[in-house]
Amino acid sequence: MNSRPPKDALKDADVDPGLVDLVEEDDEPSLPELETDIDLADGVAPLAAGSAAIARHAKNAPSSPGVYRMIDAKGDVLYVGKAKNIKKRLVAYTRPIAYDTRIERMVAGTATLEFISTATETEALLLEANLIKRLRPRFNVLLRDDKSFPYILITSDHWASQISKHRGARGRPGKYYGPFASVWAVNRTITALQRAFLLRSCTDGFFESRTRPCLLFQIKRCSGPCTNEIDFAAYSELVREANAFLSGKSQAVKQELAGEMGQASEALDFERAAVFRDRLAALSAIQSTQGINPRGVEEADVFAIHQDGGFNCIQVFFFRAGQNWGNRAYFPKADRTLSPGEVLGAFLAQFYDDKPTPRLVLTSHDVVEGALLAEALSTKTGSKIEVLAPRRGEKKELVDHALANAREALARKLADTASQGKLLDGLAETLGLPRAPRRIEVYDNSHIQGTNAVGGMVVAGPEGFRKNQYRKFNIRSSELTPGDDFGMMREVLERRFKRLMTDTPRAETPSLLETIGTAIQNLLPAAAAEESDSEEPAAESPWPDLLIIDGGPGQLTAARETLAALGIQDLPMVAVAKGPERDAGRETFFMSGREPFKLRPRDPVLYFVQRLRDEAHRFAIGSHRARRKKDIREAGLQEIAGVGPTRKRALLQHFGTLKAIERASLADLARVPGVSAEIAKKIYDFFHEKPAV
Repeated sequence: MNSRPPKDALKDADVDPGLVDLVEEDDEPSLPELETDIDLADGVAPLAAGSAAIARHAKNAPSSPGVYRMIDAKGDVLYVGKAKNIKKRLVAYTRPIAYDTRIERMVAGTATLEFISTATETEALLLEANLIKRLRPRFNVLLRDDKSFPYILITSDHWASQISKHRGARGRPGKYYGPFASVWAVNRTITALQRAFLLRSCTDGFFESRTRPCLLFQIKRCSGPCTNEIDFAAYSELVREANAFLSGKSQAVKQELAGEMGQASEALDFERAAVFRDRLAALSAIQSTQGINPRGVEEADVFAIHQDGGFNCIQVFFFRAGQNWGNRAYFPKADRTLSPGEVLGAFLAQFYDDKPTPRLVLTSHDVVEGALLAEALSTKTGSKIEVLAPRRGEKKELVDHALANAREALARKLADTASQGKLLDGLAETLGLPRAPRRIEVYDNSHIQGTNAVGGMVVAGPEGFRKNQYRKFNIRSSELTPGDDFGMMREVLERRFKRLMTDTPRAETPSLLETIGTAIQNLLPAAAAEESDSEEPAAESPWPDLLIIDGGPGQLTAARETLAALGIQDLPMVAVAKGPERDAGRETFFMSGREPFKLRPRDPVLYFVQRLRDEAHRFAIGSHRARRKKDIREAGLQEIAGVGPTRKRALLQHFGTLKAIERASLADLARVPGVSAEIAKKIYDFFHEKPAV
């Protein structure tokens, strides 16, 4: 019988979310009788060795609030936790009670611990969130896809304030409004705000160089302060109205504009009245296209979590100035045993680590340690923050709407994952692999006649493309013949796998995991062992299960020889050659020990491989073009045969900038004085030549 205490008995204990199976702590912690010098190398069970390591460090742990890090034998951080009393928390880990599978694995892998003391538990919570985001420990709830959100900025360091999109550090003086869920939402809102308030969006350099109004003035999206079409006082009033509208005073601004329109009509100044009419229409468009706009919620973030199939989806909606500024779905990595409130609590602490917090945070479930989280966010922002799970009214409707979106987003994610899994199974069957690959690396090169050569590596797995693991390789070797694709492939693979062998030797990780896993399975009942196999996947290896090389038998041979020279003989590899006339659907596959083969034109596996190859093309070509543009900026037009200082001066005088020359058509280039049709063709081809891939 399981001797695990009920969770209700521990609700007041000082425990981490997800660790509620630990017993309640005594006033004076006592360590169990464990031999504290044993470790994994002595042949002792990993769970006992981990407990002994924790007990050894608990003796010297501080009895104060702070953060602790559980670290394995390789130096990787397994878990970051916070505690009101670090010593008590660690003692709780060492008591011989029935842990759940997740905690057993975490304790078994622990070899050493590190502590950071803080003045309060609130500071510990903030530090914990910061460390989790930076270290990404395996056993914590991890916030993934943590891209920065875009904001709207109205500057204050220029007499004619600029309205612009902003992302990143807030280094420029001005007022920032957001966050917005996407760049598309920001661009749409800025366009509408320009129609409503006629603020300039151009850069300061462009503003200072104008001698006549630009096109935005002509289409009534700017008031033309650059050429004094509007005076300072009137423009400042527009800026004040825009700031008031974005700060939540939208009704007051609309009433002011309506009053101005009425006064202009009464004075028979119908042209001026039409301007106010158009501005009012633009403001109405902003509010009508924002989706659901709550009347009683001026500023809030809404978080709703849905769990299914061991996965989590958290849907976030942003409400500012009484308007819905968009939403975004997150799929945090978390243990399947954690409740929605536990996942939400860990997620929120990380989410607001580097983002401004609104006055109100609405959640679909009661957050574990919600009061502590609200106190920590209030301390960080300097104003009162409320974390609330509403039960009725308009706020509950907002949460229910977010929850419905979370449910739908997770259903789509699971469907995509299932489809991806079927494709990986089909790929394994087609290529004769022992199991479906969990990590596929696809390699491609891009260059123009050997110049600015770049190698690209894209990574895919069960969840699709992993863009944060893409790598580009600038070809460095000076001994390569320009255009030597085989030599480029050798250099890319040699650099990639030499680094991989140094950082993660291939033989170490599996053997250690197998040792720990076998020992844990021997300690657990059969039911628990089956549960751990299904719920806790092994740590993902950075080593690929399959290499896909863009090219034919020559590229395959070069890749095989390169890896063989490094001592890697058993890595599955396939080269995919384009069909005749580079037609998609007629690719030929090359593998060692097999005759070249093709797949049926409508085979889903063939489409899947084409997607992988096309993504590698896109990444390699994009990297090549970025490098080439940098070289062009540095070298100017001198690289083009027949373009000397005189023609360069004529081109720049005619088009103004290098970018304009790059975009010019062949006919426009030929109109430049001193540029013949032949030279125009060379210039055009230089900027538009397609890279070799």
